Amino acid sequence: MNASGHRELQAKEYLEKHQIMELLSQLTSFLLFDRPKKPREYLISLLERLRIAKITSVAYPYFMDNSNIVSMFEMMDSSGRGCISFVQYKEALKNLGLCTANEILHDDGHIITLDKFRDEVNRRMKETWSSF
Repeated sequence: MNASGHRELQAKEYLEKHQIMELLSQLTSFLLFDRPKKPREYLISLLERLRIAKITSVAYPYFMDNSNIVSMFEMMDSSGRGCISFVQYKEALKNLGLCTANEILHDDGHIITLDKFRDEVNRRMKETWSSF
């Protein structure tokens, strides 16, 4: 392997080890969701909140609150049945950055209700932030 290829591999391993791409994806989601007038200051504040949450166990910052989760679920449940398909569920998690394209989710055959969807989104958001 040449020096350039070795440096590229080291960079890739570093990014994966520290979950940099996932962190940047989450920060970008926050920016696009809130669209602050001063994005740099906003990001600094967000990272500071993340740091404080890690050391004090206070709640992590989330860009999705309960009303957003309910709205998203209701858009997918356009017929008002009170449930969504597993495919819709998986795509929603991917669109929120809470599930990678390579992650294997198993369809356990149960319907996805609003409560199940909300619990899973909240659990995954917490896991995502706590891993950084």
